[in-house]
This record gives sequence, C-alpha cells and structure tokens, in this order.
Amino acid sequence: MREPTPAEEAMPADEPTPADEAVPAREVRVVHVMGTVFSFDVRTPMTPAIDRALDAAEDWLRHVDAVFSTYRPDSHISRLASGTLTLDQCPGEVAEVLALCARVAEESGGRFTWTPHGRLDPSGLVKGWAAEAASDLLFEAGAADHCVNAGGDVQVRGSAGPGQAWRIGLAHPFHPGDLMAVVTGTDLAVATSGTSERGDHIVDPRTGRPPVGLASLTLVGRRLTRVDALATAGFAMGEDARDWIAGLAGIEAFAVTADGRAWATPGFPAWTGG
Repeated sequence: MREPTPAEEAMPADEPTPADEAVPAREVRVVHVMGTVFSFDVRTPMTPAIDRALDAAEDWLRHVDAVFSTYRPDSHISRLASGTLTLDQCPGEVAEVLALCARVAEESGGRFTWTPHGRLDPSGLVKGWAAEAASDLLFEAGAADHCVNAGGDVQVRGSAGPGQAWRIGLAHPFHPGDLMAVVTGTDLAVATSGTSERGDHIVDPRTGRPPVGLASLTLVGRRLTRVDALATAGFAMGEDARDWIAGLAGIEAFAVTADGRAWATPGFPAWTGG
C-alpha cells in the first residue's frame, strides 16, 4: 500500500491536493524536546487565545522533559531514582504519572513496567500523557480541530478540515516508506510500539529481556495516555497481545509479527473505513 505519503509511522496523511476546493486553515509548530520531535497542527482558524495555548503547550513539554527525563541527572525522576529527592518533594505530576503507571501495570497483568532493569523509568507512559495534556490545552483555548504528533504517536481532535477526517498512515516496520494501513476518523489517538525506530527499547517484565514475537503493534482509541501505555504493554506480550487487546473496551489493534505476518483485532477495520 503506497497511498498516502509521507509514509511515516503514525504520521497525519491528509495533505490537501491542488484539486481541493477549500484548503483548511492551518498553523503548524514543531518542537524538539524529550529526545524526539513533537508537532502541533492546528486546523481551527487562529486566535490570540490559541496562539497563547501553543506557547503554553511548548512550555509544558519542556517542563515535562525537565521533570521526567531519565537522561538528565538533575531531573526530578532521576533524583527520585537516586534517592536524593523524595516523592513529596517532586512536582505533583510525578505522583500522577506513577499512579497511572500502576493502573496500566494492573490492567496488563504486569506486562507494563515503570522500573525496567530495576531502575525508575516511566517513559513508557510519559510521552503519550504529555501529548494528550498538550492537546487538552489547545482544545480548551478553542482549537477544536488539531493534531499533536509526539514522535509518531498521535492525538487528534475534531476534523482535518470541513468534512475531512484525519488520516494517519501506519508505517511498515520492515519496508521504510511503505504503509501497512491508514487510520481515519475524528477525536482519536494512535500509538505504535516496535523496534524499527528505537531498536529493542521495550522490556518484558517477566524476563527482563526484549520481547519476541512482534515487529510493531499499533493501538487505536480515544485518549493517547492510555493508548500509548497499552501499546507498550501489548508489545511486551508478543503474540499473546491479540486476545488481550480484543478484550479491552474502546481499543483496537493492528500488528506485524517478527516473521512478517499481519493481524488486526475484529474492530480495527472500522478505523480504516473498511
């Protein structure tokens, strides 16, 4: 499948063509933070309030990086892990994130971990949580139609333009530039876990080693915090993720196995217009 482009993992794939009768209003900002690239694509006509919200969203992401980066020895999460800071001395977001991590760990039967290799690291939840919160800032300021792309994990609100659903391409894990599927809709979240972009960065808590069985796992739902964290947990499960995800309310999946096969949960075609 080669349409639409660019074929980038969970990349909005709704570029208007010259034949479009009306090109929607659009404001795009890109932020390099948290070791990845975040982009804001606002399709609601700009107002001073939305412009201020974009500034606030950028500031928020930099704040999250300062608090949660495991690569910064001065971050709150690094200092909490080293014992030089207590949880009570951390910003309230730290307790919130750790509570969310515990909830996902319980829901996934322990297949989600915020202590890989025995070290405190809630990164498997933080990016999606931060992006969803940034989306909320934009929405509350009046940006009813927008996309927040957090390094390929996406939260969209409203529509891409008058009468236009958002279209999000899912990249082939073995063939860069090719798409496996295109998710369409409004008010949705899409997150992919896999090895093609960052290598073996996910740990199976049962073994302490990278999981086997899947090359990529994409989940679709409504809110990115949960979708992103569950995608991490599902990838850690390998092939066992299929039945588990099928039992999750409001979540659908598309996966590519390590040997190149593809499977989807029964409700996934509804997200592709199928």
